Amino acid sequence: MSNTAKDVVRSFYETDLIHNSEAFSEYLHPEIELYWNSSFGFTKKGFEDIKTMFSDMAQSFETFRCEISHLIAEGNQVTIRYTYFANTIENPEKDEAIAHFITIWELKESKLYKGYQISQQGDNTPESMKSFISK
Repeated sequence: MSNTAKDVVRSFYETDLIHNSEAFSEYLHPEIELYWNSSFGFTKKGFEDIKTMFSDMAQSFETFRCEISHLIAEGNQVTIRYTYFANTIENPEKDEAIAHFITIWELKESKLYKGYQISQQGDNTPESMKSFISK
């Protein structure tokens, strides 16, 4: 049974990426390109850049998880809206929204290949968090 593009994207974001470095080879195409617009500006990331980013985050966070609010697929393209939550090493008891994202992925060979992402810093206010609950 083959996984759909939507299944692949969901599985990637549900993986504990700061504690499972093997997941990158499983989910990311070797020629991946992530075009990322954030409140800090534009960046383009490749396979090693993404792997390094999560490795660096592992140094700061005790836990790191993704909550998906929307997941929409058409063919080999998937749009996902999600929030990353983390517990910092300095404050391991407090789970906070780190950032909110929307990413459009194109898959190739059942792996994430081209991503177009926007993000903003996490907003933990009740009204903001309520907007991320899937209807």
